[in-house]
Amino acid sequence: MAAATNYLSSEDQFLCSICLDVFTDPVSTPCGHNFCKNCITEHWNTSDRCQCPMCKEGFNTRPDLRINTFISEIVAQFRQSAQQKTSRSEQQESKPGEVPCDVCTGTKLKALKSCLSVQSSNIHHPPPTKDWTKVSVHQSYEPNVVRAVVQLEETLSKKIKKLLEAELKRIQKFAVDVTLDPDTANPVLILSADGKQVRTGKVEQYRPNNPERFSDCSCVLGTQSFSSENFYYEVQVKGKTHWDLGVARESINRKRQITLSPKNGYWTIWLRNGNEYKALAGPLVPLSLKSQPQKVGVFVDYEEGLVSFYDVDAAALIYSFTGCSFKEKLFPYFSPCPNYGGKNAAPLIISPVRIN
Repeated sequence: MAAATNYLSSEDQFLCSICLDVFTDPVSTPCGHNFCKNCITEHWNTSDRCQCPMCKEGFNTRPDLRINTFISEIVAQFRQSAQQKTSRSEQQESKPGEVPCDVCTGTKLKALKSCLSVQSSNIHHPPPTKDWTKVSVHQSYEPNVVRAVVQLEETLSKKIKKLLEAELKRIQKFAVDVTLDPDTANPVLILSADGKQVRTGKVEQYRPNNPERFSDCSCVLGTQSFSSENFYYEVQVKGKTHWDLGVARESINRKRQITLSPKNGYWTIWLRNGNEYKALAGPLVPLSLKSQPQKVGVFVDYEEGLVSFYDVDAAALIYSFTGCSFKEKLFPYFSPCPNYGGKNAAPLIISPVRIN
């Protein structure tokens, strides 16, 4: 599933940033952005460099792009609902007391929606312009979709939430029992006796400087490793202002300061300052979430090269790394981050997975 900000209820999520139209055969780049397959293919065919048009991350070899079936299904339902809604809708001339369309040049029709994200505040159809630099991205040149979008947001966000709930329940079946490995824990970390909780202490504890231990960064790995199968686990992050979560490959360097990125063997997201969420995809990818996750689910499909993060309570996708190449063992990765004078004193807690 492609990288996305929390909920997919906004019409912008259905549009390719290259053609500004609804996705056709959507594919995901390794950095997590989505495009029509033909759009990104033609873009790379006419460019000197193979890089993402959105975040500009470069790829040494052209990624093998596969159709994202989950987004394809959502887009198909979006198109079908849009066409059905449009066929039933009738344009009505505005009456006294009703808001007229700001765009109509002849008879003023009744506006379907007031919108502050476009040049005109009230519209019943997109303004007659082709200057896409001056028009909001959701005003694509597919009139039927634009007219329907303003009436379908609520209906689609029901339907989409059900799809996401079903997807989360499917991957929760791959739940594994994860515990924290004390032999990898930085000396400043305090682990619970059952290996399910970790928090940052005020002073370092004595721990032997074995090869597996992180010496400079306040992080710890899971005891269990995975090298072929799918796996999923959940971590409670309630009450924290800073944290890092994800997976790491076995060969990471543990004896110096680390930079979290897939290039260095880490597939992670983090929280900073209580409300700043980012994916560590090489360049940092800001994540705009509608709610603050209290419990984060981490899912890995080893064979497909997929690492996905979920807001468990909201049944919403936070972010996905796609097109990853795993060639060695992967370990769950945790960092509760510094205590910050007690503001970030809450622990990270590996929670049992409950499927409703």
